Amino acid sequence: MSGSLRRIGALLHARNLEFVRDRAALVWNLVFPLLLVIGFSLIFSGPPKPLVQIGVLGELPAAYQPLQVIPLLKLIPYEDAEKGLLKVRHHQLDLLLSPTHGHYWVNPDAPQGAMAEYLLRQAIGLPLQKEVLQGRAIRYGDWLLPGVIGMNLMFSGLFGVGFVIVRYRKNGVLKRLRATPLSAAEFLGAQLLSRVLITLVVSLLVFLVAYWLLEVPLLGSGWLLLLIALVGGTAMASLGLLIAARLQNEELASGLLNLISLPMMFLSGVWFSLEGSPPWLQAIGARLPLSQIIEAARAVMLEGAGWQAVAGALAQVALFALVCLSLGALLFKWSAK
Repeated sequence: MSGSLRRIGALLHARNLEFVRDRAALVWNLVFPLLLVIGFSLIFSGPPKPLVQIGVLGELPAAYQPLQVIPLLKLIPYEDAEKGLLKVRHHQLDLLLSPTHGHYWVNPDAPQGAMAEYLLRQAIGLPLQKEVLQGRAIRYGDWLLPGVIGMNLMFSGLFGVGFVIVRYRKNGVLKRLRATPLSAAEFLGAQLLSRVLITLVVSLLVFLVAYWLLEVPLLGSGWLLLLIALVGGTAMASLGLLIAARLQNEELASGLLNLISLPMMFLSGVWFSLEGSPPWLQAIGARLPLSQIIEAARAVMLEGAGWQAVAGALAQVALFALVCLSLGALLFKWSAK
């Protein structure tokens, strides 16, 4: 009996050591749950979500100051009237107010539009001119689709390139390829082009199915949306190349890829908006390449944004891809030794 217990104890000790040394398992079972709890606590630590949102064009005069003390009423400043009007049409803003002209716009089909109008007239004793806007509400599925496509670009680029190259290096495939006339730039270029082509085809199929079956809107250019997917897929695949440039351990690669991809997924607005989170967290999320890809795609799909509106975001993502690709090619090595 005592010998059996010793054998079990030895196996238990060995298995525990194996678990601790397995970086991927350690991240998934210990670090990731803690990061997940801390991350969600930070994201949803802001003030209570307002019941009514009123957009304001320009400065708010003194006569309109009573609006600022109404509980659960949020005033959102807008410089671009067209953007505010579009949000009212899509039920994303309950009312748009122009204090300078004593004018406001409301969508009678919006659930909170009547409430916003009532609060405005009760708080302000001035004559106001009303204009009715019509428009279809943006459903959660419509808003979610660009995030899902962006998430697919990220996982496909990181794991489809980064993890595969690490496996090739560990299994000796790269060492054998080194003996051929193939250069490192040619190998990395082929890997990048292959993964980008696959992600583009998959993303296009996902969008077309959702467009035909679920009737998701496409208010902007489809070609511009395809360009966003192309630039985004290239950026994510380039990041995968950079991560895999020297790694030779699949477990370490998996843990590192998860450590990068999962926080980026939650901070980039794939599933929910970060509007209620702390400002510093929103600032971090806004600088992530996945955030810029998703926001650009949503602007084209849901707001009808044109080339100029997304040019800045596309330029930043393209620069990120160029930096990652250059560093990945510079640091790349064929063999594990």
